[in-house]
Amino acid sequence: MRPIGILGGMSWVSTAHYYATLNRMVAERMGGLHSARILMHSVDFATIAQMQQDADWEGAGEVLADAARGLQAAGAGLIVIAANTMHLVADQVAAATDLPLIHIADATADAIAAAGLKRPGLIATAYTMERRFYRDRLEAAGLAAVIPDAESRTEIHRIIFDELVRDQVLEDSRRIYENAAAALIEAGADCIIFGCTEVGLLLNDKNVAAPVFDTVEIHCRAALEAASFETGETYV
Repeated sequence: MRPIGILGGMSWVSTAHYYATLNRMVAERMGGLHSARILMHSVDFATIAQMQQDADWEGAGEVLADAARGLQAAGAGLIVIAANTMHLVADQVAAATDLPLIHIADATADAIAAAGLKRPGLIATAYTMERRFYRDRLEAAGLAAVIPDAESRTEIHRIIFDELVRDQVLEDSRRIYENAAAALIEAGADCIIFGCTEVGLLLNDKNVAAPVFDTVEIHCRAALEAASFETGETYV
């Protein structure tokens, strides 16, 4: 199989987690010294974050689309956007190459549906929680997403951009996220989506009283499956 092409850097913290997770999964399944074949284009997140703030999604999409074209030229066999929020421009990126793009929300929806759950609570950036691009994908799979109230969404977003993407993990923020997850469960959520790839720095299956769905783990597994790993072909 050709390498998995990763569009990363949004943030470097979560991209490092992607790299480690893909390699861990391949090592567990193939044994020995096997690791994942990966091509990566890591963007400057400061540029992307400013475009997000300016609502210049077209411009941000073109940055990633150009990077995707480079990954295809370098020999990637599929494309993965290593971030939840930037799937807002997934269609623009997908149109830039002939490669399949593995969509994080679709993979997450499939995992939740397979578990027999219906009402996921979504903890993510404000862009992901409030815009329709992500929840529409969940709803298309028959899921009804539950999002935090406005005050909680603001604080969740702040912690992501002020702390988590800078690799800062604070216990006060962990408690805020735990309370947000508990409130979603109280509001009827039957599981929790870590809808920003850094959320797993604060939440896990030990401090959330419902099944959790870590989008990094899910996305990486879907990428390997798309690379035909699960069909019995050798991942080389």
